[in-house]
Amino acid sequence: MPLFRKKENTAAPVDFDRLPRHIAIIMDGNGRWAKRRGLPRTAGHAAGAETFRTIATYCKDIGLEYLTVYAFSTENWKRPAEEVSAIMGLLRKYLLEAIGRMEKDRVKMRFFGDLSPLNEELRTLCRETEAISDRYEGCQVNICLNYGGRDELLRAARAFAGDCAAGRGDPNHLSEAEFSQYLFSAGVPDPDLVIRPSGELRISNFLLWQSAYAEFYFTDVLWPDFSKDELHKALAAYQGRSRRFGGI
Repeated sequence: MPLFRKKENTAAPVDFDRLPRHIAIIMDGNGRWAKRRGLPRTAGHAAGAETFRTIATYCKDIGLEYLTVYAFSTENWKRPAEEVSAIMGLLRKYLLEAIGRMEKDRVKMRFFGDLSPLNEELRTLCRETEAISDRYEGCQVNICLNYGGRDELLRAARAFAGDCAAGRGDPNHLSEAEFSQYLFSAGVPDPDLVIRPSGELRISNFLLWQSAYAEFYFTDVLWPDFSKDELHKALAAYQGRSRRFGGI
């Protein structure tokens, strides 16, 4: 049973008995948040990391089954080395703290993306976090790290082609469900709701296959300022829509 059922005072009433199973968030706007305050971009990423912690915990408390966040894309390596190093440092700090709290929080964690470019310590922390998570049931947080939707599809296509060459696959009988098992998100239901803060109106190579029928919610609020009330607004908007999946 979820720990949270009481509707808080908010301009966006939410029916917590009709939550989506899976929410995905593009955590965008950290740099602009810092710039508006005369701070280095790294300060924005630190603030964004705290927002992630708050929102992830809240999603668990209200009974959400899956939360997927876009933490670092395959294109983010193009950013200044100092900024990339700061982001990886924040990830290391978060994982060390998460491992220390996992027995209390009991949040499952998985990583979507190619972790091979990360340093050995980060890769070890990611593997350790996933291994501990295997013991838990309930809310699962998926962190997209060195992730790109096109890269994911190429990797899946190559893996399927390899299976076909080895006699383990048949391209004439490939279904969407079977192909989905080659994705980083294998075994995870597609997101029902994709949220993008920061005012940008694009998906930026995020969950291209999985978000085919997701509902989208865009807001001008920058990610470090994204609060529980902002999440309520997104959930209320989602609950006010009719999902027909191509039907009538």
